[in-house]
Amino acid sequence: MSTSPHVVSLFHADTSTFTHVVCDREGGRGAIVDPVRDFDPASGRIAHTAADEVIAVVQRLGLTIDWILETHAHADHLSAAPYLKSRLGGRIAIGRAIGEVQAIFEPRFHPGEPLPAHGPRDDGFDHLFDDGDTFAIGDLQATAWHVPGHTPADMAFAVGDAVFVGDTLFPPDVGTARCDFPGGDARMLYRSVQRLLALPDDTRLFMCHDYPPTGREPQAVCTVADERRHNIHIHEGTSEAEFVALRQARDATLAVPRLILPSIQVNIRAGQLPPPDVNGTSYLRWPLSVA
Repeated sequence: MSTSPHVVSLFHADTSTFTHVVCDREGGRGAIVDPVRDFDPASGRIAHTAADEVIAVVQRLGLTIDWILETHAHADHLSAAPYLKSRLGGRIAIGRAIGEVQAIFEPRFHPGEPLPAHGPRDDGFDHLFDDGDTFAIGDLQATAWHVPGHTPADMAFAVGDAVFVGDTLFPPDVGTARCDFPGGDARMLYRSVQRLLALPDDTRLFMCHDYPPTGREPQAVCTVADERRHNIHIHEGTSEAEFVALRQARDATLAVPRLILPSIQVNIRAGQLPPPDVNGTSYLRWPLSVA
């Protein structure tokens, strides 16, 4: 089986998010990782400009899409997974621990719709991965890794010599993801990152986000060696205690993500928008906190 996938990365500047198209070969089979739906919170306008760019790449490469992979339930953008599935096919998949995230957030956004105690639920996901599950993308062998810390449900997807790391690592000069969301844990993130940094030096790590310093273009990929030697938060020799102290201190200074309220309530349901009301319009909920 092929061990070096072809990857095309697209950067969504408004949310600083990378979407990746990974395939075994031109004219072969592929997967889409972390697709973005355009959303303007001031007007409520939803568009599919970014997703249509992904479709254009898939069509240019002549791919059949097997999977639409979510590394986690994002808090900074709305997923375009359902839109892409309707046009390209593929199965929408995420880690099984998404159930923990749903249990945290569903009561906040959908208090009249309790989660079932047992059995499946219609949340839009076609497949839930457990740690170590293997799957195929055409001739490519892929493995799902549970890498919690940013959230309880973060996954990384190893496809040949490429790993799609989600919100575990950013480019070395940006560091690592925050851990202060409900269910986040800096100690767990440290251990998840160590799993990634134990890979061979030349393993390609594909980012979900970049927030580049002035003068640098967004960086979609770096190597394990780059991260191990130069990551400003968790380079080689950083102890767990040092990382936890740094991460917690930094998280205490961070603002709430601009799109967290619309993103979470959509993304815990695989990017599905709320069903239309009687007037044909869908509405997002905006929980209020009164001081």
